[in-house]
Amino acid sequence: MFSNAWYLLFLLVIVALAVFYAYIIRKRKQRAYRFANLDLLNKVAPQQRNRFEHVPIAVLLVSLVLLTIAMAGPQSDRKVPRDKATVVLVIDVSRSMNSTDVAPSRIKAAQSAAKKFADDLTDGINLGLVSFAGTASTLVSPTPDHNATKVAVDKLQLADKTATGEGIFAALQQIKTLNSALGGDEAAPPAHIVLLSDGKQTVPDRSDDQRGGFTAARKAAEDRVPVSTISFGTMTGTVTLDGEQIPVPVDDPSLKKIANLAHGSFFTASSLDELNKVYESLQRQIGYEMRRGDNSRPWLIWGSLLAVLSAALALTINRRLP
Repeated sequence: MFSNAWYLLFLLVIVALAVFYAYIIRKRKQRAYRFANLDLLNKVAPQQRNRFEHVPIAVLLVSLVLLTIAMAGPQSDRKVPRDKATVVLVIDVSRSMNSTDVAPSRIKAAQSAAKKFADDLTDGINLGLVSFAGTASTLVSPTPDHNATKVAVDKLQLADKTATGEGIFAALQQIKTLNSALGGDEAAPPAHIVLLSDGKQTVPDRSDDQRGGFTAARKAAEDRVPVSTISFGTMTGTVTLDGEQIPVPVDDPSLKKIANLAHGSFFTASSLDELNKVYESLQRQIGYEMRRGDNSRPWLIWGSLLAVLSAALALTINRRLP
């Protein structure tokens, strides 16, 4: 795609120039043979002409082609930081997040990674925070003040049970409230929910229940809000409750299905380092967008460099400019 494609007509001039150069060379040879003494010419002329004599003009023609393309304004898609968007972090604070299979613990690692995510997220993005255990709590409504989310992350408190659906529904409500304030869903910026959890939903019993995780994911898809999920922890995680060691393995299948239903991405992480990498990937997905813009600079640079090279070769090989 070009912003001024009609400039490409100048390529016809370059083709004409190449044809004219070939014509001049041919006429020069014909003139030499017509008026020269061939016997004398064979004695004094070199047996083999310089086979590189046409290289300078060839390089010059290529440079003109590149400069012509630059004039036409080639367009390309590039990643640029979003100036507006909404992201809601939804973090599981059930008791299983106290497992130490991820050092120093799942919840501590989750807090550290969430704060780094808030630091790195593009400034123009509204960031909110929802925590959930047996119920969901909105700790920070979406705001461009990312420091507010960092402060709230440090205050996360563990509680009983896991109501994954409630966490998603709470995030959707916050997005809906913000969109209403911004003029409605059509005028609002794109939104994304990032859900971090380590275990299977326990409230309600079924994920397809009216308030279950799968139902919430379908609602998110209906509202065109992708939900990306992070399954955080290992299959060998345990916690101690009332003096008893209880296994708390991660539940990849349900979190993967939530992401699929809500048209988001599914990630797994079993360490703080892996979790940071997941958040970095999400930051690149959410914090940037593809925009079409001018891409003439590389064509202009290479065209100019080849023009200079053409002049240097002409002086070196032919002792004159082309």
